[in-house]
Amino acid sequence: MNTQFVRELQQLVAFPSISTDPQYTGAVRACAAWLAGHLRGIGLDGVQLFETPGHPIVFAQKLVGAHCPTLLIYGHYDVQPVAPAAAWTVPPFGAVIRGPRLYGRGASDDKGQLFTHVKALQLLLESGRPLPLNVKLVLEGEEEIGSPNLGAFVRRHRRLLRADWAVLSDTNLLSLDQPALTYGLRGAFAAELTVRGPRAELHSGVFGGAVLNPLQALAGMLAALHDEAGRVAIPGFYDAVVAASAAERAYLRRYGPADARLLRDAGVEQGWGEAGYSPYERTVLRPSLSITGLSGGYQGAGLKSVVPAQASAKLSFRLAQGQDPHQVEQQLRAFVRRHTPPPVQATLRAQLYAPPYAVAPAHPVMRAAGRAYAEGFGRAPVLQRSGGTIPVVSLFEEHLGIPTVLMGFGLPDDGKHGPDEFLHLTNFWRGIRTSLAFLRQLGQLTPSFSSPCSSSTATATPARATASPAPGTPTRR
Repeated sequence: MNTQFVRELQQLVAFPSISTDPQYTGAVRACAAWLAGHLRGIGLDGVQLFETPGHPIVFAQKLVGAHCPTLLIYGHYDVQPVAPAAAWTVPPFGAVIRGPRLYGRGASDDKGQLFTHVKALQLLLESGRPLPLNVKLVLEGEEEIGSPNLGAFVRRHRRLLRADWAVLSDTNLLSLDQPALTYGLRGAFAAELTVRGPRAELHSGVFGGAVLNPLQALAGMLAALHDEAGRVAIPGFYDAVVAASAAERAYLRRYGPADARLLRDAGVEQGWGEAGYSPYERTVLRPSLSITGLSGGYQGAGLKSVVPAQASAKLSFRLAQGQDPHQVEQQLRAFVRRHTPPPVQATLRAQLYAPPYAVAPAHPVMRAAGRAYAEGFGRAPVLQRSGGTIPVVSLFEEHLGIPTVLMGFGLPDDGKHGPDEFLHLTNFWRGIRTSLAFLRQLGQLTPSFSSPCSSSTATATPARATASPAPGTPTRR
């Protein structure tokens, strides 16, 4: 094990690169600059920071021949806020190692995972042998806020980013010893709903009961978003959902996490949600709506007797196959119009659009990834869907016309977005080995490519094991 690799990962995790908070703008930029310098230092070419209206995008590449295939590696160096800071038992940006774990915000999501590919490239470059294929890297600083500037970057730089496949590591293994290859993601739509009433805060003793409280109106609207059975109650919401086949549901039941495991990871004793589906199916096959933030009125200590002037809620939709985030937006706007009481006014501000994504498990690049996992972990991966959303995969599909392999090295309970986030160092090393194997596999994937790509991989022995296709899974759109 290369202890220098771990020390460098600690340096990367130590940057408080919180993209959503303006007070950390300098730290986000410093993290981008550190990454650019590191990529340059390990021997990559064309390293530069692309400015955006928000945070910079780091680009680097290593080209070995115009006739060789090209892999585009994506990762993000920005992280979520640490609140509640008091819930952490280690400094959020201390990059503390306890036993086999490295703790810190972003250790798993996504600094540690993206760093597996960086270190694999470093090992190949230090070997003195040519890379088995062309490689390009795009490391983003705004993924945690919905990648608002990545689309424009991808559209503007199609030629620069031209590739045959993409890979990103920002998903989970099934367990510490069981790798998993993700073939589908839910989409997303996010918005903020604001209800306004009086022009200013009012004394609740003088005006309470005489004017409609915006918080009360908002609470009623939010309560109407779900029915008693846990289904989203917005008319038409489920109309476009493509139902999973019986074969796919059977596969996911066999290889997905057990209900008890999922609830244990969530820290709850009882599940909730749409009837007829297991907790795992609800998170990966079915759409959902979560109220992720609520504000209005006095938030300080003690009492303040006021009727607030306005109240707001943040809404996060996760979308199933077939759903369009723009159509969901229109359905929500119609719902808000129907449920806004006349004494108040409601506005809806859209914040994120991302369609669902799926790639066929039988696609050659997915089979190559399966063989790479088998080499890196010593066993073939199972196939899984993820309930999360990664907007970049749809961008790459739409504007570059390439599939993205979701090759994760995190764990379901590693604290992503929560306190005491960690990366299991065992999977850091396994991730590096898997990335090395994946590069070799891709170098061999298309036999029509000629030297030096083929010659540089002549000694590689591909593993025979691969992920078994999940029955009934959709083809790449």
